[in-house]
Amino acid sequence: MIVNPQSFNYRLIIGSLIVAVAVLTVYSFTSYQSIVAHQEFIEQEKKLVESELSQMITRYDDVSISNNLITSQLEDARKNTQLALDSLKLLRSDLSVLSKFKQQLYQIKLKNKTLFKTIDSLDEVNEGLEEEKLLAYNELKKQKLANSSLQRANKNLEKSIEKGAQLTANSFKAKGYEKFFGAKRSSNKAKHVESIEVCFTLAENSLTKAGEKEIYVQVVNPKNNVVADKGAINFGNTSLIYSERQIINYNNQVSEVCIDIDADIDEQPLVSGTYYISIFHKNRKLGSTQVQLK
Repeated sequence: MIVNPQSFNYRLIIGSLIVAVAVLTVYSFTSYQSIVAHQEFIEQEKKLVESELSQMITRYDDVSISNNLITSQLEDARKNTQLALDSLKLLRSDLSVLSKFKQQLYQIKLKNKTLFKTIDSLDEVNEGLEEEKLLAYNELKKQKLANSSLQRANKNLEKSIEKGAQLTANSFKAKGYEKFFGAKRSSNKAKHVESIEVCFTLAENSLTKAGEKEIYVQVVNPKNNVVADKGAINFGNTSLIYSERQIINYNNQVSEVCIDIDADIDEQPLVSGTYYISIFHKNRKLGSTQVQLK
């Protein structure tokens, strides 16, 4: 069999080209798959880095602290992290670039670890201070309640002492008198009586302040008119029309007091009936009595 050398060479060349093309196609396909897988890996790593940076920014935003120095450090860390995230989003995915940002992420994590450890310590201190503050507040509240109770007790005691220190009197008596040859003698006949004598006893009281005491006597006749009207004296919002005023020197001991009320000329002779007598220390009524004139 005779073989044409030229035809054989063509066949050999074509066969070699086919094999080369097949090998190149397989290699190209394999390289393409490798590049795609590599790119997907880089994209995935990029997203992971972006996710961690975003989580860090969220954590910065969630932290609330009153310490100015720590707040400033938090704000700086947030700005740096946000800058890294923005830069990563803008740059193309590249292994060298990604490695650079992963290294930057690692450094940020180290700083955050120290920063948040400090914040946690401050939180523990603040919690302790809040507990102490709450305890102090509760103690202060208890003290205020105790002081309020003590003040009420003191006021009640002051009122009791004030009430106990008031001037008191008893044994109130009254008699009518007429003048007889320059002297006076008792009488119950209205047409003869020219004055009414009121007697009473100031009780002993060591709590009462010793000294001069104003005593007022009011005598009201059966027609409801004040006998021997000396006018009215005012005590704040109240007033008293009195028949006689006398200053008594009180020394905290039992004192017998008698006061004469002389009827005015135009009131004589006195009308028959019951005369009502009231005795006051300033505006406070000490007691009363009455006398019947015929």
